[in-house]
Amino acid sequence: MKAFLLTAALISTIVVAQCQPAPIGQTQVTEWQYGKNGAVSITYDDGSYHQFTKALPIMERLKLPATFFVITGGFPGSKYHGTFVGRPVKTIIAESASIPTNSVNFLERCSAAGYLGYKGTITYVTKAASLYDEKETTAAYQLMDELYKKVRNGDFQPGYQPCDEVLQEEGSTWDDMRRYAAEGYEIASHSITHASMPGLDSANITYELEKSKEEIRNQMGEQYTFSTEVPYGYENERVMQIAYKIYPALRNRMPEPWLKEIDRPSKQTPGNSDKDYIQWQREANTRSPLPLMKSWVDTTTGRKDTWLVIVIHGVDGLGYEALPSTLLDEYFQYIKNDDDKLWVATFGDVTKYMRERESATVQNNEDNGKITVRLTHTLDNMYNLPLTLKTYLPKNWKATLVKQGKHIQQLTAMQDSKGSYVLYQAYPNEGVVTLSGN
Repeated sequence: MKAFLLTAALISTIVVAQCQPAPIGQTQVTEWQYGKNGAVSITYDDGSYHQFTKALPIMERLKLPATFFVITGGFPGSKYHGTFVGRPVKTIIAESASIPTNSVNFLERCSAAGYLGYKGTITYVTKAASLYDEKETTAAYQLMDELYKKVRNGDFQPGYQPCDEVLQEEGSTWDDMRRYAAEGYEIASHSITHASMPGLDSANITYELEKSKEEIRNQMGEQYTFSTEVPYGYENERVMQIAYKIYPALRNRMPEPWLKEIDRPSKQTPGNSDKDYIQWQREANTRSPLPLMKSWVDTTTGRKDTWLVIVIHGVDGLGYEALPSTLLDEYFQYIKNDDDKLWVATFGDVTKYMRERESATVQNNEDNGKITVRLTHTLDNMYNLPLTLKTYLPKNWKATLVKQGKHIQQLTAMQDSKGSYVLYQAYPNEGVVTLSGN
């Protein structure tokens, strides 16, 4: 009986504490934009033609944004194309006749392999890079020896043949990309050639990433150089360390102290976490039944900390693990139905929001019937996304006028257990926000 009384008293104390009214003017940045329960980013890899002709019209109809990670060298008019940065390839081919592939020369040979002047060599690069990343170095070395022997024997046709992912972009142009960007879609980098980067040396990794970024800057503008996805979803540490220095946001990996990451191959689901946010990547493909894909959305809406990042490749028979557009239509409608709970935004925008929120400082004051709020962060100018603020109001305020420079919002007060409040958009580092009521 005593134990029961103690427990009841403790519960009573907690309930009273939770119901204490918030001080007037108390302000916080909501976990997600517009105070939503969770975030969803729909992302596409490779930029295959059907992504834009079949899937994008569905998203346009439903007013859903998305991020397209495109292979920049595949579009007509691109300045930068696949190349080998290094010694003459004829020298490397000649050396392979007497020096077996080993830990010293593997990265050079693998980097050069796609540019030896013959068709069909890219597939060797892709496989060897995967083996090398999986620490199966002996098999990777043997594969390079096999390739170079065939080259010396003349077993390949002369020429250059890009990977299938580049060929599947045929039909799209930079004019198309600029038009989609104007509609709110994020066009982001997926390298120049869809390169298998664990098999490349540092100079060639840097070329693939830096020149892809420069191409997008020249074609689209600086704002589209924020995000990238290193092809094949690799999280190779050597590759990541180079990529971090070139792009602010990598879908492959985002090692933030406040973020728990669950990558695509993982069978883990969001559970208990001591982090503020969870990035949960799931791949929508032919091995993911629609009910499973819908369950990802349900899990996200039921939590407060989860960012669901959906990865899509092929559409309507074109591209890796291609999904029918009819299925995507049903799936996107399912996401749209939770519009009141989910913030659907590009990969770049969600990244910016989280980083801005984590670095934000909020100062508030209530005086002479007005509330003033100052919102600042220490990030650079690329982080210019408005944040959603929640400010508690005097009880008698039925309507609230929110002003920040030229930004004006007329809002109706809402209620929770702590009192009357408004949710509104504010721009960090853009001056004081003033709230007045009537």
